[in-house]
Amino acid sequence: MKNGVWLNEPKDWSLKDGILDLVTDEGSDYWRETYYGFTRDSGHFFGVQTPPAFTAQFRIRGSYQALYDQAGIMVRIDERRWIKAGIELSDGRAMLASVLTNGRSDWSTAPYEGNADDFWMRVTVEKGVIRVQVSADGQFWPLVRLAPFDVADHYLVGPMACTPERSGLKVRFSDFQLTASLRKELHDLT
Repeated sequence: MKNGVWLNEPKDWSLKDGILDLVTDEGSDYWRETYYGFTRDSGHFFGVQTPPAFTAQFRIRGSYQALYDQAGIMVRIDERRWIKAGIELSDGRAMLASVLTNGRSDWSTAPYEGNADDFWMRVTVEKGVIRVQVSADGQFWPLVRLAPFDVADHYLVGPMACTPERSGLKVRFSDFQLTASLRKELHDLT
C-alpha cells in the first residue's frame, strides 16, 4: 500500500508496516444519483494503480455504529465508473453491501453472517468483468458479485471507508496483496 494515493484524505490516518489506520471524517460518502438524487464523491479511498488485469485483497477491521457506516474495497476508473464493496450498517445490522456505478449507482445488500468487525475482501478484474469476493478468514472466498466493468489500461484499487451520517469510524486495513489476475474458476472459492 505504500504507493497509494488519497482521494479525500481523512484528517486522522497513519500507514506503518503495511497497516493503514484511519478515522472517517463527517459526511464522507460515495454515491451517484439513484433514488436519493444527489452525487457524493467525498469518501476516503487510498488507491494503488493496477495493470489492466489484477487481483487485490486485504483484511478490514472496524466497529460500525451508525446508519451507513461502511468500510471495504474500491476499484475506480474515474468519478463516474467505480465499485465499492464491504460491510455497511443498514436497517440496524451489518450488511454485505456493494455499489456498482456506471454513471449512476446501484446498491445491493445482504445480511452478513460472519464477523463484520474483522473480514477480508477480494476483487479480480479482467477482460471487462469484475469479481468481488468476501472471506471471514482469508482462506474461503464466497462470491459477492460478478458484473461487467469497463476495460481500462489501469485502475485504482484499495481501502475505502465512509460515514455519511457522522464522523469517527475507526478502521484498520492490513494484509494488502496485489497480484496478476488469479484466473480461478467461478466456483473455486480458494
